[in-house]
Amino acid sequence: MGRPLAQSELQNFPSIEWTEIAPRLTSAVRNALETVLTTQDGGSLSSHECSLLASSEGNDLIGLLVAANELRAELVGNLVTYVVNRNINFTNICFVGCKFCAFSRGPREHDTYFLSLDQVARKAEEAWALGATEVCIQGGLPHDLPPFYYRDILRAVKHAVPRMHCHAFSPMEIVYGVELTGMPVADYLSMLRDNGLDTLPGTAAEILDDEVRAVLSRNKLSTEQWKEVITTAHELGIRSTSTLMYGHVETTEHWVNQILLFRDIQKQTGGFTEFVPLGFVHQNTLLFHQGLARSGPSLAEHLKIHALARILLAGSINNIQVSWVKLNRNLSQLCLQAGANDYGGTLMEVNISREAGATAGQYTSPEEFQSLILEAGRIPAERNTIYSRIRIKSPLEELSSEQACAAEFA
Repeated sequence: MGRPLAQSELQNFPSIEWTEIAPRLTSAVRNALETVLTTQDGGSLSSHECSLLASSEGNDLIGLLVAANELRAELVGNLVTYVVNRNINFTNICFVGCKFCAFSRGPREHDTYFLSLDQVARKAEEAWALGATEVCIQGGLPHDLPPFYYRDILRAVKHAVPRMHCHAFSPMEIVYGVELTGMPVADYLSMLRDNGLDTLPGTAAEILDDEVRAVLSRNKLSTEQWKEVITTAHELGIRSTSTLMYGHVETTEHWVNQILLFRDIQKQTGGFTEFVPLGFVHQNTLLFHQGLARSGPSLAEHLKIHALARILLAGSINNIQVSWVKLNRNLSQLCLQAGANDYGGTLMEVNISREAGATAGQYTSPEEFQSLILEAGRIPAERNTIYSRIRIKSPLEELSSEQACAAEFA
């Protein structure tokens, strides 16, 4: 595994070629990485090999990063995609009490808010006028929410902007809606789909281990509930993202277990569009201030989780996204060199990460995305939510036929 790397060594890894680093790796790590580079299938690794890669340090970690970038180029080419979207957090009132969240407020706090259906619809209209193709709608969980409120939000948005893609409601919100209405999960999701729900954010996952979840938030849905919502949604034709929050109380074994769980679900349903590692933003959270968590991810952890996901999910979930709002400009670009191929969304406004202490801003314009991607030596491309429509935005490089095929991944 080797010694921990200095920050300067980690930042210089993109200049290293696989043929240069491979001879310096331990034999077990080299063999595991060469297997995936040859098969382009992370499912060919044993659980021991997955754990070995997750705990890599020194030259082995550099090898993981370099191999992930090579594999990314083979699987999805040199495009870096993004979607023009707007975040709509319709309320910050929440009874759940997640210790990693600095966004939520109790109902009597002075800075609470609750957007009306008309206000949500106006935000969707504004987003459409600015070129957005998607609204991502999530919020806190207030007591006494009208039982069919999530359905009514979808109706309001689709009435205002019929062609807007609604990427809405975490599995936690779905479970709350099921509790409010008394409907079975499948019936409730079917109702939302029929009223405008297009895709589901795979958030509220954090770490899908109930012992860890008890530390993060005792009132949140269980691992089994999360899996039930996601798999049921997929079976109903509602695709979703998949996420993992890292840099708090978890270990690399939790990373491996969760990534392999996503791989298993994808084999069963084919419903995941992408995997999104979400770095823990610690500054304003109870979890950190109560001494329960470390102070967010290290540089090595940021890079390793993106690279590990690329390797382990190869041939299963081939879109790996950087969450730019939780990273700075340079780090987000560096993660693109560690296996990632998607920049996420423009967001237009984002409150949850900002309240926790993130400083990357609330909006990245399409032009800024294009600049960041070009600086990283890659080709910018605007996509829709499910990656079925991708438009190249850079005139600087003609696509080869292989790259053009890679651009059509779904």
